[in-house]
Amino acid sequence: MNCVYVSKIVWKRGNKSMFKHEKQMLKEVKVDSPNPNYAAMLQEQLGGPQGELKAAMQYLSQSLRIKDPAIKDLFLDIAAEEMSHLEMVATTINMLNGHNLDAQNATIGNIEAHVLTGLTPMLSNASGQLWTAAYVNETGDLAADLLSNIAAEQRAKVVYQYLYRQINDKGVRETIDFLLNREEAHNTMFREAFNRIQDTGSQKDWGITKDSKLYFDLSSPGQNNFSGNNPQPVSFNSPYKS
Repeated sequence: MNCVYVSKIVWKRGNKSMFKHEKQMLKEVKVDSPNPNYAAMLQEQLGGPQGELKAAMQYLSQSLRIKDPAIKDLFLDIAAEEMSHLEMVATTINMLNGHNLDAQNATIGNIEAHVLTGLTPMLSNASGQLWTAAYVNETGDLAADLLSNIAAEQRAKVVYQYLYRQINDKGVRETIDFLLNREEAHNTMFREAFNRIQDTGSQKDWGITKDSKLYFDLSSPGQNNFSGNNPQPVSFNSPYKS
């Protein structure tokens, strides 16, 4: 069994520097045995559109115009943790790749690691497509950005669930299980923040005309089960699980 202690990335804001790397252990990463093909699959959460780098860059970028100190800190805190998750995923990929270059037997998406990077994890998805800033969503509107982040965390959970089902390696499963639970925590935090900003930004004056309270039933035949009398704005009541 191979194991590595992954550091905790801490972004500290001060007079001279905004970021600081403190080597605090976040989570032990374990791999039972090399599995290069699965390493290529896990690349999706390193450099894919639902991956850890996308999440970190999205929350950091969005934070730059947030005025509420508490919510700004929330975005930066989660962004910093996502960078730690990136290190966890990359470390797992590194151990799964092993030490033997073998491009002749590599699968699609894993060839670059054998011929370009010497098995070093790349900022690319499972198909070998390079990460792009086009994955990052930011609008300057806090409500829209929070809803985007809630959806992003949910999509990341789905990808991790797919990955979890396709590996029997106990160490890898423990890492994915940890990441899944942290994505759920982030989802909950963003939902709570969304509840705090009602009647601000694009949420302000929501639903003041009759047009916002109409539902057009355009499905025929059949009767729609949604009430069209009084649609309500999006909100998340009691985001914490009991």
